[in-house]
Amino acid sequence: MKVTDFQNRVYSALLEVPPGKVITYGALGRRIGCGSAQAVGQALRVNPFAPRVPCHRVVAADGSLCGFNGKRDGEQMVRKRSLLESEGVGFLPDGRVLPSAIMA
Repeated sequence: MKVTDFQNRVYSALLEVPPGKVITYGALGRRIGCGSAQAVGQALRVNPFAPRVPCHRVVAADGSLCGFNGKRDGEQMVRKRSLLESEGVGFLPDGRVLPSAIMA
């Protein structure tokens, strides 16, 4: 699979998010000079370097899990939450990540 320059920038920036923390699609985009959270999401959807490039550490602006592996519900979302919990990310009763886990 050919990886574009944009995808490489997204993946490189994501490597800076440590275990136990998450970043929003928008904040990740801003780190690379991109104003489109959707473009970041599309790059992560085809991430060929997972789990080394930890796309499970990216969440929606409101802290919801939003999507994983191109899915917005079901087994993939359970897997995303499980990966985050195994790294020490906590959750609110409504399923959103704790605000303290979200990087700016």
